[in-house]
Amino acid sequence: MIETLIASGLAKELIVVIIAALPILELRGALPVAINLFHMPWYWAFCLAVIGNLLPVPILLLFFDSLAKAISKVDIGKRLVNWILQRTRRHGEVIERYERIGLILFVAIPLPVTGAWTGSIAAFLLGLKFNYAFLSILCGVIIAGAIVTCLCLLGWVGAVIAGIGLSALAILGWWRI
Repeated sequence: MIETLIASGLAKELIVVIIAALPILELRGALPVAINLFHMPWYWAFCLAVIGNLLPVPILLLFFDSLAKAISKVDIGKRLVNWILQRTRRHGEVIERYERIGLILFVAIPLPVTGAWTGSIAAFLLGLKFNYAFLSILCGVIIAGAIVTCLCLLGWVGAVIAGIGLSALAILGWWRI
């Protein structure tokens, strides 16, 4: 996919924004491409990835219901929407319990299915106000971006540091429950 975008003649900055806006990849995929493949300065890559990752958030927060209904008219779309809703509801317990802080942490953990897309859908399903949800998702995206940027810049050392930090957060989270 990245080769297709590069071959299309699009600017590298636009490619980073597009990758960051995609579900599942989000900024977790955009930052390594920007820093390690395109050799962009980390601060520029970070800004582009955060902007790209936040582009779908207002649309999802405001119009998810309408989008889901439109997509569900096709059989494969209906299965996709149901799959997304089931996964989001499973992960939504943390968000529901801790509300804004839970949403920040949920979006901040750089793992598959825990980014801005899923956080936006969970916030919509839980009925969180737009302002609170958007600010929480913004904070989570910034934290996730900082973690992924460190991983990109520090390689294995960054991975070990991030692993220790995430493990400590997980242990503290389970301990408080």
